[in-house]
Amino acid sequence: MWERRAEQWLQDQGLHTLRRNFLCRVGELDLVMNDCGVTVFVEVRFRGPGSHVSAAESVSPHKQLRLARAAGMFLRQHPALAAGACRFDVVAFEQEQQPRWIRNAFESPVV
Repeated sequence: MWERRAEQWLQDQGLHTLRRNFLCRVGELDLVMNDCGVTVFVEVRFRGPGSHVSAAESVSPHKQLRLARAAGMFLRQHPALAAGACRFDVVAFEQEQQPRWIRNAFESPVV
């Protein structure tokens, strides 16, 4: 549900979906999108009331590494995209608020 909401919201912002729920042995990518020629790997997070950390803070260094490795696998399968720029974004939902879009949420040495 949250991934679909994030996807629609990002499309409303002008991004185009390339892939949903890319699964591989090293991890999963919620959304892969295109933003004016940049391949964007989007992690969607939701946190409800009582969470100890925010949705954005829940993307730990360990999770970032898994995302980066999955992105590397995706790019190896799509060499035309591998030649271009890419970034990692987070769309964070806190309860029923509007999503918070964090562009370039983290840098990855893997990709």
